[in-house]
Amino acid sequence: MPRKVVFEAVGGPEVLTVREVDLPQPGPGEVRIKVEALGLNRAEALYRAGQYLEVPEFPATPGYEAAGTVDAVGEGVTGFRVGDPVDSIPAFSQNDYGVYATHAIVPARAVVHRLPQLTAVQGAAVWMPYLTAYGALAEDGHLRPGDHVLLTAAASSVGLAAIRIARRLGAVPIATTRTPAKRRQLLDAGAADVIVTGEQDLVARVLDITGGAGVRTAFDAIAGPGVNTLARAIAPGGRLIVYGRLDLSDTPMPGQDTFAPLSSRFYTIHEVSRDAERLRRGHAFITAGLADGTFTPVIDRVFEGLDSIAEAHRYLEAGAQVGKIVVTVDGGRQS
Repeated sequence: MPRKVVFEAVGGPEVLTVREVDLPQPGPGEVRIKVEALGLNRAEALYRAGQYLEVPEFPATPGYEAAGTVDAVGEGVTGFRVGDPVDSIPAFSQNDYGVYATHAIVPARAVVHRLPQLTAVQGAAVWMPYLTAYGALAEDGHLRPGDHVLLTAAASSVGLAAIRIARRLGAVPIATTRTPAKRRQLLDAGAADVIVTGEQDLVARVLDITGGAGVRTAFDAIAGPGVNTLARAIAPGGRLIVYGRLDLSDTPMPGQDTFAPLSSRFYTIHEVSRDAERLRRGHAFITAGLADGTFTPVIDRVFEGLDSIAEAHRYLEAGAQVGKIVVTVDGGRQS
């Protein structure tokens, strides 16, 4: 029987349950994916906890990233055939489409063909991280060759993608991490420097690394009052881009009235994924990097079977990972 993950109240990972369901049928413009692997994202944990941009509509099924094969296509869909290896991208509301399932319905505009060199597990680890970082660092045209960019919580899947994208753009990525445990991995991933925020003064280290100039861009996953510290590390005319909420406290957005002139804003992947032209450019940019090996999905841990979803969410929220957490869907339980 087909199965999917459902929750009917906001809360911790324990609210996630797996249920048998009827085989869903794709409508016009939709594709059904027989799912092999799911990529987990902080956005899905926030959605489950009632702290995301959209309030869950119950019963709710989370999930943005699924990798598998096309199982059926709806009316009007072109470019996909049954059996095609594909990945879903975060170009929809989780209230409309959630991919934590053995068979997931998604809009065809949110499906891409998987490159032949990628496995399903890798395919589930690409699009959220790379599109998120691409939109902030490349699409807005702000990051230039030679610019320094500060990447907070850089051991996340988005942070690691941002390191590689910054390098491909010719910029100089400076990574931050709370403890020295992840320092070597960040340097190996391509960070020019790593600042251990639990032991070092962030502003002093940035100014030292940049010869007193500060970074042109800070790409922040944490939010909260710490953005005021980040602002002091940004060069005049630079930019603070906040894309995550690891700190759920109120986030002041510093500007010209408080610090040297800078611009600051909140950013989400949907600025790229729901804009057809930006998405086309992002897909081309990321595919080129995957094809030549510049971009590589980084997998921290793979959980086996849909029934491990709550355990996987607990691991996600512990914050110890370096890279992506993936859940495989047990083919023996599918039909």
